[in-house]
Amino acid sequence: MAFDYKKEYKEFYLPPKKPGLIEIPEMNYIAVQGKGDPNEPDGEYKAAMQLLYGIAFTIKMSYKGSKKIEGYFPYVVPPLEGLWRQQGMEGFDYAHKENFEWRSMIRLPEFVNEEIFDWAVAEASEKKKSDFSKVRFFTYKEGLCVQCMHIGSYDAEPETIRRMDDYMRDQRVKADFTENRFHHEIYLSDPRRTKEERLRTVIRHPVRQI
Repeated sequence: MAFDYKKEYKEFYLPPKKPGLIEIPEMNYIAVQGKGDPNEPDGEYKAAMQLLYGIAFTIKMSYKGSKKIEGYFPYVVPPLEGLWRQQGMEGFDYAHKENFEWRSMIRLPEFVNEEIFDWAVAEASEKKKSDFSKVRFFTYKEGLCVQCMHIGSYDAEPETIRRMDDYMRDQRVKADFTENRFHHEIYLSDPRRTKEERLRTVIRHPVRQI
């Protein structure tokens, strides 16, 4: 049976709707950085999805080709994730999504190092005849965070974030957004196939003790 990160690491991917503290370890990702409204039909965000999944499935399906990756095991491609910010703001102005800066990413299995990643980029570039030069091997260690499950549309996230802020005050921690720590979302639902009110998104904020 294929290894499923969502099921094996429920503390990271399936938190309750009630906010909670969690320590997030270092993880490696396929990542693409960009700017702009993620809803633009021909925008950078949509293009980033093709790049990310192109590499993700090149690695996943490598066992069918000549490349034998040491330590490979069958697995389910982990969910899409995103790190988000708007310059000069701690929160977000959802009325101006064109100002979003983001890093879209997909977690890599532990057997993928930078050498294997570079092979996958070259392999995908050759087979798909596309430019994958924007894709990066990205290591992220979040540390202490507050997270919870958000149910509903992305535009309704501020209410969930307010509950997270209330929880932070009770726990005597505060949000710690920096150049290296971001608003983090993990997308468990496909918006093309899921009703807006049923979308499930993990929201995670880095924090520090007061």
